[in-house]
Amino acid sequence: MSKELLANLSDAFGVSGYEKEVAEVAKNYLKSDALFHMDKIGNLYIKSKHTSDKKEKRPLKVLFDAHQDEVGFVIQAIRPNGMLDFLKVGGWVVSNVPAHTVIIKTHTGRKIKGVIASTPPHFMTETERKQALSFDKLVIDVGTSSKEETESLGIEIGDPVVPDVRFEMLNDNLCLGKAFDCRIGCACLLETFKDFYSNEKRNREIEIEAILTTQEEIGERGSTVAAQNTDADIAIIFEGCPADDTFTEAYKIQTALGKGPMLRHHDVSMITHPGFQRLAIDTATEFDLPIQRSVRSGGGTNGASYSLSKKAIPCIVIGIPVRYAHTHYCYSDYRDLLVAKELSLRILEKLNQEVFDKL
Repeated sequence: MSKELLANLSDAFGVSGYEKEVAEVAKNYLKSDALFHMDKIGNLYIKSKHTSDKKEKRPLKVLFDAHQDEVGFVIQAIRPNGMLDFLKVGGWVVSNVPAHTVIIKTHTGRKIKGVIASTPPHFMTETERKQALSFDKLVIDVGTSSKEETESLGIEIGDPVVPDVRFEMLNDNLCLGKAFDCRIGCACLLETFKDFYSNEKRNREIEIEAILTTQEEIGERGSTVAAQNTDADIAIIFEGCPADDTFTEAYKIQTALGKGPMLRHHDVSMITHPGFQRLAIDTATEFDLPIQRSVRSGGGTNGASYSLSKKAIPCIVIGIPVRYAHTHYCYSDYRDLLVAKELSLRILEKLNQEVFDKL
């Protein structure tokens, strides 16, 4: 698994609706192996160059999905003093937002650093200090003192904004960066796709279509479109799933770092296909691969779009644990990513039309 690939994906600018940098990383990584098509919502469809349209028997078509977008912000207004009002894009907790730096991308592609600021405590009354913080009390400061000065930087209403964080490996396994939800899923998708087609002994009874989707963080919009465009029979959703090992009682931890990928049974968006889920669990057991299983009262994935498509595509979610998802800084364990890839490849070895029919 390429740590450079994960770094490039994590560092790419890709708030919902503005994912093109992420797609370019993917295309550059697979340029020798794949054909690409992008639709008007920005979904990147990936097909191997090593497949042939002339086959006696239609192969079972396996869909890989991972979403490209990350949570971020969007510029709403420029104040007379040069400060920027902004709105959140995706799920943020307001207390995690202030006092961090961000990157604003202008329509020309220029990237401008800013600081998310709130009223300093020195200028707050005792009552104000006790009040809950809200987004309308925050601004982005780009170091200017007037609206004209801010506009001279090229900043406009509607400009997208992402956290200002660079990827790091803190040791052999601990990754730190932004947007691991779902760039770590994108990395696993791309590596699994590449490894599958580079294996001359691969399962010839299946073909893979990979789709890097957009706008998941604001309601699975890209996958809703993709579900109408794919003729896949079955789907694996790669995700960066919120870890619960820093605040949950030990007996209830279901998504811990370093314990393997998470197979999700249930969330508010989807009930995972029981037959496909059992195949994944049994495969992990057979090959002694560590996994975690979860049942969630919240959250959701692109699996919802495919499972509710015309074909009711059976889906599983292979989630790589991410601490502090939807904040500036995420932790993930590199070993979980490796196991997720291995599990995916082992599942692909088993899939064929007969197995599919029995799910």
